[in-house]
Amino acid sequence: MAEWTNWSGSVRARPAQHEAPKTEAALAAIVAQASQARVVGAGHSFMPLCDTDGALISLAALEGELRLNEARTRAWAPAGWSLAKLTQALWDQGASLINQGDVNPQSLAGAISTGTHGTGRDLGSLSTAARAFKLMLADGSIVTCSPDERGDLYEAQRLSLGLMGIALAIEIDVLPAYHLEERLESYPLDAVEERWPQWVAENRHVEFFVFPYGEQAIVKKLNPAPSEGPLTRLNDMDETNFRRLCDLCAALPFLTARMQKAIVPAGVRRRRVGPAYQIFPSERTVRFEEMEYELPRDQGWPALKEVIAWIRKRSLPVTFPFEFRTVAQDDIWMSPFHAGAGASISMHQYAKMKWRDLFREAEQIFRAHGGRPHWAKRHTLGEADVHALYPKAAQFCAVRAAHDPGGKFANAHLAALFGVRREAKAA
Repeated sequence: MAEWTNWSGSVRARPAQHEAPKTEAALAAIVAQASQARVVGAGHSFMPLCDTDGALISLAALEGELRLNEARTRAWAPAGWSLAKLTQALWDQGASLINQGDVNPQSLAGAISTGTHGTGRDLGSLSTAARAFKLMLADGSIVTCSPDERGDLYEAQRLSLGLMGIALAIEIDVLPAYHLEERLESYPLDAVEERWPQWVAENRHVEFFVFPYGEQAIVKKLNPAPSEGPLTRLNDMDETNFRRLCDLCAALPFLTARMQKAIVPAGVRRRRVGPAYQIFPSERTVRFEEMEYELPRDQGWPALKEVIAWIRKRSLPVTFPFEFRTVAQDDIWMSPFHAGAGASISMHQYAKMKWRDLFREAEQIFRAHGGRPHWAKRHTLGEADVHALYPKAAQFCAVRAAHDPGGKFANAHLAALFGVRREAKAA
């Protein structure tokens, strides 16, 4: 049994079989025979969502094609395609995703099933773009669900963590292809806080990064703009020096605070314009572990300032910056943005450094401010927490049980979160 690891290296599994079917018939045969099955995309989940001792299935080679409507406002897309492949194919046909996060190796199904998101006051997660699903169930049969067809299954599948079945294709809302102007600017953190409401109101997308010991934050603003020709600089920042700094702090943690003050200088002003699918993501090559909490929007700043103050008071060697974004509320049953506009705070730690105790203690701050975690990022929720935080959790679990009564798609981690008992699994 070959070992599988996620992107950061913290999740390791030894599935009984690795599968990469090319046809739906081949996939159906694998699913029907498996006692447990999980689908893997890029392995960008930091939680053990893909951990399994059964069949670990990649859909990257599965047959499928991209089909857009005439107005280029909606598309059926293969669920196993990476966002990188999908957005290039959309651009070639004159369309763009409504929004994206800052990396693009994830599969479309993985991004939607975990609530992956970008930033924007009025823009929801990628899950909010899903309008219908073509889904393979635990017995290998295929169904379609939408608001008008198998409505409960559709509602659960919008953010499902892979518990309802295997998404084969997803119908998503898109936009006619557009370009974005990116502006990177540095400001003192207190100046960012003062101007934040104005920037959120004035820009389609705005976010910032701030090191816990830094004095300056990097603010990123994205807005639609006319084309200015081919994009020559594909990454927003050069990671070479940052990797060296992380390695130095891993060897000598006491240098972390001193070194961070020089990472982001005052007066940074950078600009570029390019196709949306090239501007949204950046290549992140320095490996890290991540926890992300989605908070009520009015709690975002208090939580950020409290966690930074805690790090400074304890002189903790946190080498990565915090990322602060805004996300629109939605009505998705298991979305952390359900029934409330969100402020999103991502906390990272260099993969070579200790992170478990750090995240566990920081999580208490985020939870105290009403936060709910990103499902694919590090958290310590249990079953009772899930039901306390999500009013629709019982309904979600009922739909899961109706469509996968044997728990074929629930690994140990998900079984513990959603009450899938071991005795309920197929033999």
